[in-house]
Amino acid sequence: MADQLDSQMNDDDDWGAALAEQARTDAAAAQAGSPAPVAFKDFSSTEMKTETHNDIEFILDIPVQLTVELGRTKIAIKNLLQLAQGSVVELDGLAGEPMDVLVNGCLIAQGEVVVVNDKFGIRLTDIISPSERIRRLNK
Repeated sequence: MADQLDSQMNDDDDWGAALAEQARTDAAAAQAGSPAPVAFKDFSSTEMKTETHNDIEFILDIPVQLTVELGRTKIAIKNLLQLAQGSVVELDGLAGEPMDVLVNGCLIAQGEVVVVNDKFGIRLTDIISPSERIRRLNK
């Protein structure tokens, strides 16, 4: 069968050459009997654990968007167009209430505002557990 495929395929045709090679391999495997057993790598070895540790280092430099949210509000477009310098927009967050810390839009923590060297920052007061994050995503 492999010889028939070889004679039908053009030598310049890569696809035909690949099919002929596959037919020869299949014919040789059929003549040899059952295929050789496949040896799988042992995933419990310490070598694999260090590779996993090294693999996580690839993602450590990926930038993410960190957002600290004071509060939200809905406003009609006509009111939005009337805003000017000095206008006050009421938010749903209360004074002294923890602010939400979001990473790529997903809540991960809550905290309070701090000022360090004339710059605003946030002190994390509560980290959201992974199970709670999943529960919030399912809402």
